[in-house]
Amino acid sequence: MNFIPKGYNFVLFLGFDLDVDSAEMFKGEDPISLSRGRFAERRGLAKVLKVLDAFNLKVTFFVPGWVAERYPHLIYWIIENGHEISAHGYMHERFDTLAYHEELDIFSKMITMLKRVSGRRPVGFRAPYWKFSPYTLSNLVEYGFLYDSSLMEEEKPYVININEKRIVELPVDWRLDDWVFLEANRCMTPNELLEMWFDELDYAAKISSYIALTFHPQCIGRGARITILEKIIRKAKELGAWIPKGSELAKMML
Repeated sequence: MNFIPKGYNFVLFLGFDLDVDSAEMFKGEDPISLSRGRFAERRGLAKVLKVLDAFNLKVTFFVPGWVAERYPHLIYWIIENGHEISAHGYMHERFDTLAYHEELDIFSKMITMLKRVSGRRPVGFRAPYWKFSPYTLSNLVEYGFLYDSSLMEEEKPYVININEKRIVELPVDWRLDDWVFLEANRCMTPNELLEMWFDELDYAAKISSYIALTFHPQCIGRGARITILEKIIRKAKELGAWIPKGSELAKMML
């Protein structure tokens, strides 16, 4: 199935997880940990939106329902800039720890709050921590989601058939997530990460394929790290990337 529009060499799916301090609040962490999450609201998101605007890009932000409820001005800002709001749990819960009825409650609260604040029901989903329960995928289908972006079994988008319904998967990978290398493990410098991701862009362009990069405004927006995003986008455009919203890419698959 061809998911690359004519005139482009490959697809770069940029997904931004706007967690702010939801995960820290859910876990009951200390004020300093909470403040680090809130950097996304104070500085990180603004820097990300400025870069995206400079390249005239409209992309996807995965947002917990609690973040939309607590920081509605951020959602308004993202929408005003033409970007897509997709779902990311309610309070950045680990879905693999939820009982069935608890997950249904999370889905209901997540969808209700995102629709209330954004004015639109979300059509895309990304699991917090990239963790599913045994019934998450079925619930996504039953709740009418167009696409998910959590699974890691492929290097290209694909369609999942479940319960006689279809959902598009926009696959991801831990090694293509800024948080893993710059925050969780702090095992790379920005330049080392950039070098690795440049290789991935070159490879995707060479074989006319797909790459999904995951960014967190509280991470990539801190200090000079924002230049990683600038350089990635510039390089991707030079290589002929199509950089769509998740819903645009998913519709190409159906």
